[in-house]
Formats: sequence, C-alpha cells, structure tokens
Amino acid sequence: MNNPIDPAALDRARRKAYWRLLPLLFLSYVVSYVDRTNISLAKLTMLKDLGLDNAVIGTASGVFFWGYFLLEIPCSLAIEKWSARRLIFRIMVSWGIIAALTAAVRTPMQLYVVRFLLGMAEAGFFPCILIYLTHWFPRRDRARALSWFLIATPAAQVLSPKITGALMQIGGDETVAGKIIHHPALLGLAGWQWVYIFWGVPAVLLGIVVYFTLADRPSDAKWLTPEEKEALAGQLALEKSQVSGRRLTVLEAFRHPAVLWLTLAYFCGVTANYGYEFFLPSILDSWYSLKLDHLTWLVILPPCVAVGSQLFVGWSSDRLKDHRRHAVISLLIGLTALLLAPLTRGHLGLTVACFMVFFGGMKGYQPAFWALPSMFLTDLAAAGSIGLINSVAQLGGFVGPYVLGHLQASTGSFVGGIYFLCGCIAAAATVILFLRVGRKEPKDIKT
Repeated sequence: MNNPIDPAALDRARRKAYWRLLPLLFLSYVVSYVDRTNISLAKLTMLKDLGLDNAVIGTASGVFFWGYFLLEIPCSLAIEKWSARRLIFRIMVSWGIIAALTAAVRTPMQLYVVRFLLGMAEAGFFPCILIYLTHWFPRRDRARALSWFLIATPAAQVLSPKITGALMQIGGDETVAGKIIHHPALLGLAGWQWVYIFWGVPAVLLGIVVYFTLADRPSDAKWLTPEEKEALAGQLALEKSQVSGRRLTVLEAFRHPAVLWLTLAYFCGVTANYGYEFFLPSILDSWYSLKLDHLTWLVILPPCVAVGSQLFVGWSSDRLKDHRRHAVISLLIGLTALLLAPLTRGHLGLTVACFMVFFGGMKGYQPAFWALPSMFLTDLAAAGSIGLINSVAQLGGFVGPYVLGHLQASTGSFVGGIYFLCGCIAAAATVILFLRVGRKEPKDIKT
C-alpha cells in the first residue's frame, strides 16, 4: 500500500485482534487436545467393559496419527484457497461428532476405525490456526499470539484429568471410608462412554461459534473500523513484501532445505514430548508406587510450568526478534532437566521438579519455533510447509511411546527410554541451532 500506516489505528487493531480471536481459538484447541488424548483415562474402565487389552488401546492411539498424517497437508493448503472460518468449522464439527461416537464402539476394529477417522477429521486444525494467525498478527506479535494459542495443551492437561475422572465414576464403584459405593449408569451409558460424549459435544458447539464469529481477514471484520482495517492490512502486506528471496511454489517449498530441517527438528521434539506425556504417570508409579489421587495431582504440575514458559518465550522472542535462539535455549533447558531426572530417583520432590522444568522447556520452544516458517515463506508455500512439518512430526506421537514402551519391556527400566528422548531433544536443538532462520534482521535465507 502507498498510504502511510497509522500507528494508532494499527495498535487498536492489534489489541482488538488479541481479544476477539485468541480466547475462542484457545478454547477450541483445549477441546481438540482432550478429544485426542482422553482415551488414556477412559481405557481404565473401557478395557474391562469391552474385554480389550492395552495392546488394542496402544494400537488405537497410534492409528490416530496415521489418519492425521494423510489429510494434514491438503487441509493446510485449503486455508489459503478457501475460507479459514469455514474450514475450521468443518474440522471441529466433524471431529466432535466422531469423538462422541467413540462411546458406541464394541470391538477392536470399531475402535481402530473411529480413531483413524478422528485423526482424519482433526487433521489440518493446528496448521490452519497457525496460518490463520499470520493473516491477523504482524511479525512483532506473532510468537506472542502463538503462545496464547499453544498454552491450550498444558491448560488441557491441567483441567481435564479431574473432570474426566469425575465422569468415569458414572456406572462404576468407588470405595469411601472402607465401603464400596456404586454409582448408577446415566441413560444406560457407563462413565467411559460419557467421557467421549462430554468432550465431543463442545467441539461441535465451538465449531458453530467459529463459523458465525470469526473473520477470515481484517477486511472482513465488522468489529474493526475502516482505519483499523487499512492499518492492519497495510502492515501485513508490507511485511509480506519484505520476505527475502523470490516466492516459492508449494513443491519448491517442500524441497527447501530449511523446511526439511525444520520438519526433522519438530519430529524429534514431538517424539520426546509424546513419549513423556504417555509415560510420565507410569514412570512416577514405577519409581514411587503412588496412590492414584496423589499421582494425578503430581501429573498436573508440569503443565502449570509449561503455561508460563510458553507465554514468556512468546513474549521474549517477539521483543528481542530472535526466535531461533529462544527455541534452542528452551530445548536445552528441557534436555538438561530430563538428563538429571533418573539421578533423582528416590527423591520424589527432585524428580517432579526435573519433570516440571523439562516440560516447561519442551512446551516453551514451540511459540518461537512456529514463528520461523513465515519468516521465509508466504501464502500457499507457507501453508503447505507448515502442514508438512506438522504432519510428519505427528508421527513422532507414535514413535516416542512405542520406543519408550518397548525399551521398558525389554530392560525392565524406563531409564533407557528417557535417554532416548534426551537424544531426540538434542537432535532437535542442534538442527535449529545451525539453521539460518529466525536470526535477528534476517536476510537471504540459506542453509
């Protein structure tokens, strides 16, 4: 745009975008994460009721990521060619319905099919939001906005266990003061069935809210004045024009060395993250033989730290304009804490402290990391690349728990698996450290 950008109008538009967009996106991601992972708690009574075993649950959990992988890139590309509001609406309504239908499964094959379809339904949600935020937030706000969206995952880990635990009591038995109390079923459904229904319905409702309230771009927002629309759109257009080098096609972006290295780095990070998330309760129980109620409270502590670390890294990396270094430092902090964790065995407080610092580092690097692709890619190339990075990386959600579980089964100890996760974190930090992406005042991007 040839007209100068009005700083006051731009600041007003930025503030409005924060308050209008991020709370709804945050809530949507909370529900998304719970619907993806609530099988880990629902299985506690689901196994007995359906006659299944942990091998079936493990396979079903992994199948989700293969469905997710298949549709992630097509959905990511669709946001630039179609309407973000409509695409997010479609994703949320479909995953909410499928998540609720998990309550109807009776056989292993039915569970596999539902989990695979759930992965396909949810595919694209995360990268669509990342691309959507680039339509609204200038570069100086991007990592901070991402951090407010990304804290939904640790927030979900803090909020959902107790709610899900209460639902699980429906139709089950509970020991109170030495007496067994039976809780009646509700509408003929057991507690694990209500877990899926309870968390599936909000996805559908929030999807409808998204459809009627989100605006695709600043020019579509009725809650911005003409001056605010012009200022925000002008700033975004100016930054897009300043992206160094020629614009790449989607296929060229897929072959870009920086995209491939970022894909490897995030795959390693996701592998470590899911390996930890699926096995932290088992590790603590193995080392300290804790009661279930005590264990669930301890598991909530690391996500509390992660909320603060993500917000801080998002704010600091935007302020200092150095996203690469913030991502690396966060990973190294997490790596150090995880390396020390096995040495603290026998001292519960130190062990939990190590896992808290580890999780803070592992979640903290994400806002800075996801600010990197848009620094050298735009439009369809950025959308496709973010989809590629996230879809391949999500397969780490299968690799991490698989390797950790098999190492524990073969050695009788979680220590080997923990050090495997440490190797993944070290690899991710090394890759990001040597990339010429996200440095201060980035010029021509090379690798």
